[in-house]
Amino acid sequence: MPASVVTPPLPSPRDPVPPVLAEVVRSGFVEGRHRGSLVLLDADGAVELALGDVTQPVFPRSSNKPMQAAGVLRAGLDLSGERLALAAASHSGEPFHRDLVHKMLDEQGLDEALLQCPPDLPLDAEERETYLASGEVRSRVTMNCSGKHTAMLAVCALREWPQDSYLDPAHPLQQLIHEVVEDAAGEKVAAVGTDGCGAPLLAISLTGLARAYRTFALADPASAEGRVATAMRTHPEYVAGTRRPDTWLMRAVPGTLSKMGAEAVQAVALPDGRSLAFKVEDGGGRALGPVLARALRLMGVESPVVERIGRAPVSGGAGVVGEIRAAF
Repeated sequence: MPASVVTPPLPSPRDPVPPVLAEVVRSGFVEGRHRGSLVLLDADGAVELALGDVTQPVFPRSSNKPMQAAGVLRAGLDLSGERLALAAASHSGEPFHRDLVHKMLDEQGLDEALLQCPPDLPLDAEERETYLASGEVRSRVTMNCSGKHTAMLAVCALREWPQDSYLDPAHPLQQLIHEVVEDAAGEKVAAVGTDGCGAPLLAISLTGLARAYRTFALADPASAEGRVATAMRTHPEYVAGTRRPDTWLMRAVPGTLSKMGAEAVQAVALPDGRSLAFKVEDGGGRALGPVLARALRLMGVESPVVERIGRAPVSGGAGVVGEIRAAF
């Protein structure tokens, strides 16, 4: 059982101000800045670069999903391929995502009403417009975490664990996930909160998050961590979607693991164990791509996908008048 968790104190006004990770440039004028913290680990797991405080706990949000999926496997659920990738996903809500969630529910003898994630619209903006235009409404299956919740419910049914309380931090499944997070990160969980989907949210440092992704990238393929890594690498479109940077990166750079989280969190591990994690302090998701692209370049990743990920134009009228760019 994990040790008791103490919520860390709120930051003091005297704490150092995080460095600027990205600038918003309009018509040659810097009109905004996004501050944050970032860590790069080398292939041996040592810190190669640290910007800001990378030892303080953060909520990784959905960047924790590979660890949650590994917890489901450790609990005994037999998932692989697209189904396991979807269990680790923040999916875009495209038709193939929704179809597979429905199929998984049917295969496990579960009803959509048992899902405790909130009803939502597709995460992907383009898909959201199509979905609404067709007359559809918010649903639990469409919510980006529905694959994870389906897997959690399925293992509870398998183990005869309570299904109505599967999101309680004291539930046997959540206790097991807690252990997986600490094992992978190499540190204790610093705080427990509630994620946007209702699942327990476990705080670790950015260094711990980068270490966890390194653990998954180098894991024995037969282990729970290795099985999750294989599924994500093989089916990245189920981890994210057809128009998402995580998918692009895992497709273009074989062996890479990549997963974003809400409030502008990102974690990546390369196949040789080099890894990164960062958080934009203000949660500005528009800075994710430029910061990630710059970090990948610092790690020596040479691929056209890096430029694609880093492209973040600033519009003015019908044209482009600037960009969001990395500042480190």
